[in-house]
Amino acid sequence: MDNKEFCLRGEMSTEDEGIEQLAISVICVKLIQIMAKQGITILILLGYIRVAIFTTSLPTCPSECLCLSQTQVLCNSGGLVEIPLKKFPPTVEHLSLTRNSFSLIKSDTFSGLRQLRKLSLDGNNISLIKPFAFRGLPKLRDLSIQHTPLKTVSPFAFAGLQNISTIYLSYNKIKSVEGYAFAGTTNLKLLVLSHNPLIVLESNAFTGITEVERIALPSGIKVLEPDCFNGLDTLGHMQLAFMDLRSLKRGIFRGFTNVKYLSIQESDLGVIEGDAFDDMTYVRSLNFLNNKIDSIQWLNWTWEQHIGHVRFQGNHILEIPKPETLLIEVEKLTVVSNHFPCDCHLHSLLAGPLANGSIVNFISKNYCISPLEVNGMYMNNIDIESIARCEEVTKENLEASPSSSNSAQKLENLCSYLNILLYLLKLFRIT
Repeated sequence: MDNKEFCLRGEMSTEDEGIEQLAISVICVKLIQIMAKQGITILILLGYIRVAIFTTSLPTCPSECLCLSQTQVLCNSGGLVEIPLKKFPPTVEHLSLTRNSFSLIKSDTFSGLRQLRKLSLDGNNISLIKPFAFRGLPKLRDLSIQHTPLKTVSPFAFAGLQNISTIYLSYNKIKSVEGYAFAGTTNLKLLVLSHNPLIVLESNAFTGITEVERIALPSGIKVLEPDCFNGLDTLGHMQLAFMDLRSLKRGIFRGFTNVKYLSIQESDLGVIEGDAFDDMTYVRSLNFLNNKIDSIQWLNWTWEQHIGHVRFQGNHILEIPKPETLLIEVEKLTVVSNHFPCDCHLHSLLAGPLANGSIVNFISKNYCISPLEVNGMYMNNIDIESIARCEEVTKENLEASPSSSNSAQKLENLCSYLNILLYLLKLFRIT
């Protein structure tokens, strides 16, 4: 069989293949003639023929895009102001739409691309994502929307992504995550919100994310609304860092269950209000690292909450909590390198649960923050016994009160005598 006969038999099985196959056969003949002169083998010829067949069978590709195959389409820096959904091959699995000009992701924008697994929308002018924008993408696993002017993650923006595993939302302008923004993303494993000017986490912001392994949040959060973490049934790792809060309020950690690692660090926590951690359960590792705490109104961790290791390290506490406001029933407690006021309340601190049953160990690993002359000193370097207890100070004040009262009474009597004397002098002058 010669080269021409092989080409015709291999690529034209019937006479009614149509114009496309006729064109291919003509190409084959020409190629054979050229290649015969150049000495090119039949195997190389077959490669050219397959490329020709694949090229003619591709659907129309948007002019702004590059369709590498029926499963991979790149529309990068194409100047798109709208997403040309109908021009994409329905078999596309990897779609990149980076550095274009569209500003809105409408509801059901990608509906019909049921084979899509990876979608990148980085570098666009996206300012709004409508509810259910990504509905109809049952196989989507990776979604990236970064380096955009997006300011708000609206309710139900990512709803319906039942099989999504990673969502990247870093380097945007996001200031708030509203309630139910991720409703239905039950299989999400990684959510990245870092490098955003995020200020508010609203109630139910993460409701629907039930199996997430890690949530990366940015610094600078100012408001954690009650129930903002509600619905996080399972969480592998979360770090809350560089926050500027007025207080940790009751209900913030409601629904926070089955957590492997939670770290609250490098933040101004303000006042830890009563019952702030009441609704937290099954936490393996809870860490308070290098925070400023104005005061602790109440700290209540019971055995029923099943909290593992609590690490309290490097914090500056401006007011020592009263021992009756602390209930710490955890598997392991570590309290090291913290700064406490070394005032009359120090004795109750050493007798309370934060000392963890070992005063010697506690004072050798924690510091004084005040008074000024002992700031930064280890507690075991000061004479703790010389510090008066608060009840003794109160007693001295009470004992001082009668003396002060007597002095005031004596002064008042003296003034009365002087007034009488002046009256008599005036009387004598008159007479």
